[in-house]
Amino acid sequence: MNYWTQSNRNIYVAAHRGWKSKYPENTLEAFEAALKLGVDQLETDVRITKDGELVLIHDATVDRTTNGTGAVNNFTLAELKALDAGNGTKIPTLIEFMEQVKSHPTITLDIELKEYPTEGRETLAYSVCDRILKIIDDYGFTERTVINTWDGKLHEYIHETYGKKYKQHLYYPQRHLEKYTGPCTKDPYVYGYCTCVFGILDGEISIDDAKKLQKETGVRLWAGTYAKDEPSIDIAIAMGAELITCDNPDEVLEILRKKNLHK
Repeated sequence: MNYWTQSNRNIYVAAHRGWKSKYPENTLEAFEAALKLGVDQLETDVRITKDGELVLIHDATVDRTTNGTGAVNNFTLAELKALDAGNGTKIPTLIEFMEQVKSHPTITLDIELKEYPTEGRETLAYSVCDRILKIIDDYGFTERTVINTWDGKLHEYIHETYGKKYKQHLYYPQRHLEKYTGPCTKDPYVYGYCTCVFGILDGEISIDDAKKLQKETGVRLWAGTYAKDEPSIDIAIAMGAELITCDNPDEVLEILRKKNLHK
């Protein structure tokens, strides 16, 4: 089955950490609500606990999104599960998330790897990456998942280890991929599947820059959470965006459907 029918005439909507504007982010409740809306994709973040479990949380600490304090990797899974992630919700594991989505026949996933191969953590980061990819395989989601990370070295590891088995979701301009472990050694847009384009609204890059990148490399253009209302969505459309990742999928879906750009 072809899960990737998005285009600039059929723009996919990805729920960023679930329906984040209405529900506690990265919780099963936020994902379930987004699924019921009819989004095309769920985006989430994966980190490792003190006892080696894979959990869904964006920040390196629990402070912002729970009633706890401290680094995620200083908590065991049981300790994390004792925290309130908002309105009585809990931090889910990657397995719990996969169990939730496995029965949805067309949903696609954007899995963001948050363990970076910084100095002294290279082995851990690559091992966590391998474990996540295996879980995706085990659930039969290989063909309908993009793998996302802000680290170019981790993208290179996936490309060198697995070739084109996994679709890789990048960021543009390239500096966004180089802040954790330094410069990329390969052009990521040549092997990447898609890239979220930043800097359009503030003038760092132009729409023509984005279109040139797509023409020269074939990478597909996606828009990030800055595309959230009609004026900003119109800019994403002019760029040729094929997917919008958003905190407010209800509003973005409504706007795209009004424009006959979501099928």
